[in-house]
Amino acid sequence: MLFFDQTYLLIALVAFVGSLLVQGWLRSTFGTWSRRPNTARLTGRHVAQAILRANGLAGEVQVVATPGQLTDHYDPRKRVVALSQPVYGQTSVAAVAVAAHEVGHALQHARGYAPLRWRNAVLPVAQIGSRWGPMLAILGLMLGAGGLLDLGIALFGAAVLFQLITLPVEFDASRRALAQMRALGVVTPADEGGSRAVLNAAAMTYVAAAATSLMYLVYFILQSRR
Repeated sequence: MLFFDQTYLLIALVAFVGSLLVQGWLRSTFGTWSRRPNTARLTGRHVAQAILRANGLAGEVQVVATPGQLTDHYDPRKRVVALSQPVYGQTSVAAVAVAAHEVGHALQHARGYAPLRWRNAVLPVAQIGSRWGPMLAILGLMLGAGGLLDLGIALFGAAVLFQLITLPVEFDASRRALAQMRALGVVTPADEGGSRAVLNAAAMTYVAAAATSLMYLVYFILQSRR
């Protein structure tokens, strides 16, 4: 039976522990640099708007506040940079780093960054695959239904592909963020280390998620070949 498979249980344990460690690292890093004011004394909103203005996007992309913590994102359909409350109105090193990162996605969108286009193209199938793929694969294994297992693998594979494409998208957005902050004089040498630490910790959450999903996908593929 699947649920007594040692390999599956090991993957689940590694995923659980890894997720806890990465999330703990992110919250700790964000918390540390959220208490450190940036030298320019600018809020996340101010920095986001400044980068948009410098790139001729102030009239096309809005910066708004969104509820929650670490809920920051860029919505390419609405052309909105949504910043969580701790980022939108605070002047911390963490706040401006996160705000600049989300604007980095807006810059990618405006410049037609290829991996972002690929990710958006895969998104509809990936959303279905992330929800139903593992469920169908597990059900196929339990019932010994090879066709159901293969369908689950195909759908889940699209979700994993989306996660893998997300990695260069996220790292590039961070690179753009740091470059823009340097160009505008928003980040000083004293702040840059903290900004980089926050962005690296955030990026590791995507790396951990992609690695976990890839392990599960390989497991399902190996099981289907038996």
